[in-house]
Amino acid sequence: MLHIHRAERADGLVAALRELLLDPLPDPFAAEVVAVPTRGMERWLSQQLSAYLGARPGRSDGVCANVDFPSPWRLVRDAVATGSDVEPSQDPWLPDRAVWPLLEVVDECIGEPWLRTLSEYLGGAGEEIDEVRRSRRLATVRHVAELFDRYALHRPEMVRSWAAGEEVDGAPAEYGWQVELWRRLREHIGEPGPAERFEAACARLSDDPAVVRLPERFSIFGLTRLPAAHLEVLRSLATERDVHLCLLHPSPVLWEQVAQAHQGRPAIVRRSDDTSATTATRNRLLASWGHDSREMQLVLVTAGEHLDHHHPVEQREDTLLQRIQADVRADRPPPGPPPDGQPDARPLHAPTDRSLEVHACHGRARQVEVVRDAILHALEEDPTLEPRDVIVMCPDIETFAPLIQATFGAAEPTAHDDELEILPGHRRSPDLRVRLADRSLRQTNPVLGVVARLLELPGQRLTASQ
Repeated sequence: MLHIHRAERADGLVAALRELLLDPLPDPFAAEVVAVPTRGMERWLSQQLSAYLGARPGRSDGVCANVDFPSPWRLVRDAVATGSDVEPSQDPWLPDRAVWPLLEVVDECIGEPWLRTLSEYLGGAGEEIDEVRRSRRLATVRHVAELFDRYALHRPEMVRSWAAGEEVDGAPAEYGWQVELWRRLREHIGEPGPAERFEAACARLSDDPAVVRLPERFSIFGLTRLPAAHLEVLRSLATERDVHLCLLHPSPVLWEQVAQAHQGRPAIVRRSDDTSATTATRNRLLASWGHDSREMQLVLVTAGEHLDHHHPVEQREDTLLQRIQADVRADRPPPGPPPDGQPDARPLHAPTDRSLEVHACHGRARQVEVVRDAILHALEEDPTLEPRDVIVMCPDIETFAPLIQATFGAAEPTAHDDELEILPGHRRSPDLRVRLADRSLRQTNPVLGVVARLLELPGQRLTASQ
């Protein structure tokens, strides 16, 4: 059975997942499977669960053990591969593996007219070749391999039409080289791609659930978007299992509005047919930031038979941030200034209300410094707050990572530290231990970083130190 759990806040989903995991699986040696979208989410969720699973009454001394945290993409991909009698780690259509035969196809066809767009980007063909641009072949081909993988996930009908030699309606002419390149890659690999074997794999997963090694119950936590292909696989896996989808949805009012507006209607496949964007227009934040949530709900309309569980969290409206969140949940506009002659009914903010702060900084380094100071102030003012309760989100983790490591610091004390004189009334600023999540393997593995740097050097001008 497919179970859909939704809440406006992550702690509501954690409470629901905790109650679920407190009921052990029939096999005591079977690992619980909780798929999470990011490594940062895995670390936070394991910490939250460890405070309750196996804890003594009134204590937070539990442990989170024997729980696997795969990514939803890997869980679904492995299930489709297993249902197709393909070893998941040896699937030739994985982007990491498909990039090499694709590179061979590009090298063979680099001078042909149909590949002119890609050929010009890679420096041309023949005698007049731009060696610097040609040196980026691997990165470019890897990007194309990832595009083909995303096409198979989000547009499987289109990829199946490519395999059948059919024309694709509405495809721009300038992207025609991708169709021919995919067909030649398909011929070179010699095995069906994920989109071709998708339907047969789902049918087998429904008919023979034991073909894939998953427990009788597994969960997917913290979803904010869900491709239709993933939902089809999960429906097949839910034939003989309990599959729990834990979804973050900002507003129960929006959920009911979208559900009523699309009740009894056919599933929406094209974004141009989606009219849900006009459903939530009263609160501008919800209308703008609720895009992914609306699309995810439209995908879930096709989920068939399932159980819907709403887990409300107790909310207050004492601070500015809480009032904004309440307006988003209820899909209501914020109270504006009153008409002329009318009393102002808007609540006054407490002078000590710091629930929402905006810091104007002159650069990235200064932003990180201000974040560190804000965290130290928060830890000083709230004794119950622990460093593990703090999460810092940024749009480009690779750019900010060196600044975070330099600013937050985790240096070991040296012998000279004992010689420093601390003036009365002053304390040494503590170092905050930070962990950077969701970084690329090249950044977290020094060996891969060195190898990647060596591969980049031939196409660059080198200084003596380099």
